[in-house]
Amino acid sequence: MAAPADGAAVLRARPGGACVFVKPDGAQKFGHVGWGFRVTGTDRWEYGAVENPSGRLYTPPGGDIGAWHAQGPYRQMLHDMSTDAIPHARLRSRGGTPIPGKSSHPYSRYRCTSSSTSDVRAARKMIRTVEGRGFLVGVDPRTGELTSRDCLDATYDVLKAYRTRHLTPAPHLGIPNVWVATLVGWSDARLTPG
Repeated sequence: MAAPADGAAVLRARPGGACVFVKPDGAQKFGHVGWGFRVTGTDRWEYGAVENPSGRLYTPPGGDIGAWHAQGPYRQMLHDMSTDAIPHARLRSRGGTPIPGKSSHPYSRYRCTSSSTSDVRAARKMIRTVEGRGFLVGVDPRTGELTSRDCLDATYDVLKAYRTRHLTPAPHLGIPNVWVATLVGWSDARLTPG
């Protein structure tokens, strides 16, 4: 069975839902991802990402990792992600600056799924965790382990905490574009500024 052409069709059936937003050319063409989830049973969504504006492979916990999240109706979420500009009034950023909307690699694709299970409280708690844990791709200076705490880890951790159905596990040091392709049964659509 073919997946619906856009996320709206897939989301009508259930009270919960989740989306993954993709910048296929981001992060040196490995891809970059952000998340969105429905506040269960409402038309409100929470969405965000870890943008890593410095481009460094390591930023310690509490540092500026470009983490942000916002809330709004589904159409607003699509607009904000497609224009890569989050209005100041709705931006909740930890130690960072608002997303300027001048990305050379904007979010241009999104995949969504409906969900009969959801845990908004756990997802919100995970957002706070993600925003404070720093950024890492490589050897963790504290543990000596080869691991990651990047955009893919943040997106996966938030959507897992939400209890998203049909969420493919994301390995540490995974490649965002590869992981997005493993989301079986999720809609797949272009995201255009609007």
